[in-house]
Amino acid sequence: MAARCREEALELARYDQNRVNLDQCRRFNQWLPQVRSYDLLAPRLATLQLARPVARWQVITLWLAAGFVLYAALAGRLSQTMGAMLLYSMLFSTILLFFVPERLYGTTIELLEGKVLRIVDALEQILVADELGLSEAAYFRVKENLEEARRELRQQIDLEHRRWR
Repeated sequence: MAARCREEALELARYDQNRVNLDQCRRFNQWLPQVRSYDLLAPRLATLQLARPVARWQVITLWLAAGFVLYAALAGRLSQTMGAMLLYSMLFSTILLFFVPERLYGTTIELLEGKVLRIVDALEQILVADELGLSEAAYFRVKENLEEARRELRQQIDLEHRRWR
């Protein structure tokens, strides 16, 4: 499990922190139930939510499709001026929607890194409490993997926050 956390941290570091990556969200959503299936991790990660794989293009496409259906339904009932106002308002709202941060409707890579960091923290708590009963060699190998994962995740999150200061 610690090695998987390390792999996840290194994989997430390859992507833009402010963007939603649908494949990574789906991958995390498949992995989280496996993580929760461990008896020692389940209570510690009970509040950890699944990722929301909703990308900007999906929101804008849905918005435009709904606007088109609305316009088609109302086209015969509206005056030409009202129809033009409806089209212009749809265009303007689509442009505004493009500038809404993706973290409001989807799970960005930065948020995924935070979720993986919570898993790393939970694993480290179990390791420190010596609830696993590992041999000394296995203990240090797991500890090394968790430290590497933590270091990578914290570095990526810290870099992203420094960028906006």
